[in-house]
Amino acid sequence: MRIDDLDQARGLAGMADEHLRTLEALGFQWDGPIRIQSRATGEYGEALERLRMLGRVYPCTCSRAEIAALRPRDPDTDEEELHYPGLCRTGVLAPGRTAAQRFVAPDAPVSFVDRWQGTITERVGSTCGDFIVRRRDSIIAYQLAVVVDDAAQGVTDVVRGSDLLMSTPRQLLLQEALGLPSPSYAHAPLVVAADGQKLAKSRHAVGVDEGAAARALVGALRLLGQPVARELARAGVTEVWARAEAGWNPGSLQNMRSTRVPD
Repeated sequence: MRIDDLDQARGLAGMADEHLRTLEALGFQWDGPIRIQSRATGEYGEALERLRMLGRVYPCTCSRAEIAALRPRDPDTDEEELHYPGLCRTGVLAPGRTAAQRFVAPDAPVSFVDRWQGTITERVGSTCGDFIVRRRDSIIAYQLAVVVDDAAQGVTDVVRGSDLLMSTPRQLLLQEALGLPSPSYAHAPLVVAADGQKLAKSRHAVGVDEGAAARALVGALRLLGQPVARELARAGVTEVWARAEAGWNPGSLQNMRSTRVPD
C-alpha cells in the first residue's frame, strides 16, 4: 500500500485515512507497512542525485505556457505534460527563475509487453520529449517517485488503469538509468462516462458507499466483463471476492482501453 501525498498543497486532511477505510470495506488487503511518499523524500533526492551524476538530467526554467505556445499537445502523451523539445539542454533560458529538473529522453524506441494491451512501443523523445522528474516547486514528479517506490517495495507486477499506459516507457527509462528492476505491467480498461470522459472527472463521479461494498464490487466486475450475476450484490464482500477469483476471465480485458458506465 502506498499513499501518494507529495503534493501537500492539493491534499485534503483525513482523505488518506478515508481511502484506507474504503479499501478495507471493499475487502482489499495489503502486505507490509504502508509507504507514505512524503516520508521518502530522502530516497527520491538520492535517486535524482544519481541521475545528475550520470548526466541524465538538467535544469529547465521554461514555463508551461511557453512550452504550450511552441507546439500543440500530442494527444498520446500524459495529460499533465506537454511535448518538450529540449530548449534548456545546453543552459537555462531564464537564469532568474526557479528551475525544474528534466530527464534527457532518448529518441530510440522503448518497448514492453503489457499483459492486456499487448506490445507497446514509444519513442519518448518524440512523443513527450525530455520529461520532468522534479517540479519547479521542488516536488518530485510522479514518474521518478513511482519508480523509486516500486523498487523500495519490491513490486513485481503493476496493475493500473490504461490512462497510465504511456507513462510506462518513461518509467522503464528511469529504471534502466538507475539500475532498478522493471516490473511486469498490466493496464486495465479505464472506466469512463457515457460521453467518454474519465469517470473521476465526470459529474457522475461519486464516493463509494461503504455500506454497499458488495454492490460496488459487483458493478466494477461487470464493467470489466467478468461473469458475475447482479444478484451476488446481496452477498457479503468475502463471497463476492471468492466468486470473482474462481471465475476470473482475463481474456475479457485484452486490448480493451476503456469501458463505459451505462446512462
